[in-house]
Amino acid sequence: MDFKQIQELIRLINKSNIGELTIEEKGFKVTIKQKQDNIQQVMAAPVYAHAPAAPMAAPAPSQAPAAPAAEKAKATESANANLVTIKSPMIGTFYRRSSPDKPLFIEVGEEVTPGKVVCIIEAMKLFNEIESEVKGKIVKVLVEDASPVEYDQPLFLVEPA
Repeated sequence: MDFKQIQELIRLINKSNIGELTIEEKGFKVTIKQKQDNIQQVMAAPVYAHAPAAPMAAPAPSQAPAAPAAEKAKATESANANLVTIKSPMIGTFYRRSSPDKPLFIEVGEEVTPGKVVCIIEAMKLFNEIESEVKGKIVKVLVEDASPVEYDQPLFLVEPA
């Protein structure tokens, strides 16, 4: 199954009232789930005959110092409330430059305009340029270079101009 087929499935599921669709084909499994607010989520992973069980994390003991952490999180949320997030439109590998010897597309503090390429996401051997849809200044890069990203994962925070 190629990337265009997966995109078409997402469009069809989004237009329908199907809640979830799973397709397994030649060691590849794709699950498309439609959330209640009609946003789709795509998960793709190879299927193994004898996959090891994932280790379960022990539940964290209840601690009193959680209250200051909650206050810090609220302060961070209010500071990020006016920021716009550039999200990944697909699953793949995130790159900040077109090749290892080239400069970064965008750095923290630089201005972006709609249509300016901010990164590349490689999906199924295709390199897709991701463009900014907002005008503003890059405040934070949320993903490490050459790391995998999921659909709708935040990549950059932008302070709108």
